Amino acid sequence: MQFVLKNILHFMPLIFGIGFLGPLLAEIVQALGWHTPLGLAPLTLGLIIGGAWGGFAQFRGRWI
Repeated sequence: MQFVLKNILHFMPLIFGIGFLGPLLAEIVQALGWHTPLGLAPLTLGLIIGGAWGGFAQFRGRWI
């Protein structure tokens, strides 16, 4: 159990980026009425940006 929990917490920045920031960014895009590039769905764009930001935080160890 400790091994599983340790691995989940290790990837928490990536999980947070995809699971929270992605949908949040999609909702912001929809609320503001912005058009996404290349005709992507707002959720797809949000998941790309949130996943990239979470991956950056995972790799660098910080969000900024």
